[in-house]
Amino acid sequence: MPIVAITGATSGFGKACAEKFASNKYDIIITGRRNERLQDIREQLEKDFGIRCLALCFDVQERNAVKEIFAGLPDEWKVIDLLINNAGLALGRDYFDEADLDDWDQMIDTNLKGLLYVSRAVLPYFPDKGGHIINIGSTAGKEVYEKGNVYCATKHAVDAISKAMRIDLLRHGIKVTAIHPGAAETEFSMVRFKGDTGKADAVYSGYKALTAADIADAAWYCATLPPHVCINDLVITCTAQANSFYTDKQ
Repeated sequence: MPIVAITGATSGFGKACAEKFASNKYDIIITGRRNERLQDIREQLEKDFGIRCLALCFDVQERNAVKEIFAGLPDEWKVIDLLINNAGLALGRDYFDEADLDDWDQMIDTNLKGLLYVSRAVLPYFPDKGGHIINIGSTAGKEVYEKGNVYCATKHAVDAISKAMRIDLLRHGIKVTAIHPGAAETEFSMVRFKGDTGKADAVYSGYKALTAADIADAAWYCATLPPHVCINDLVITCTAQANSFYTDKQ
């Protein structure tokens, strides 16, 4: 069976992608920082879908940990067909001159450096003249909005890195797809607003936002096209959202 590796698989888009691909008989490598949750998901995927699942607990920010864990993969997991770089977060929604520098560091280290570290670690396990990388970006990588500053910068970087990967990996026959979701009702806003339920709920009030399953469906579609077809760049919003600025709230 083909193997997909998914970062940030303990919730949101990552968990939904793991369920989608497992339901279609992919073996799954899931990664995350919350080991208990990771192991629960591994057990559930194996039970529900009859596939193999390897759970790897580490933080994508830690370059040496990423390198060592992937270097130590069991032999039966050393051919990876697809990597979904999903691990990422937004922290704070503050004016540039008022933002917390620790928030900036964590967003850069996770959204940008983490994607780079994992991609480099996984590339040696792609098949000859094949493989596929799906990077989860954001509409924040297409426009910059007020109080988005460094989060928007990291997602613009994901957009740029995806383009660079597509060029540099062309000679290896590797597909590179960037999926840029708009507003999606996951744990995203709870993390961004550091547990403030009122602020998190307000983000999705008055319209039907995307779900994690919507993005998993899109990733599945991109990953299962014929070998000669690659969707390079895909921006997805709910019907009520035109872009990062305009949302029709009732």
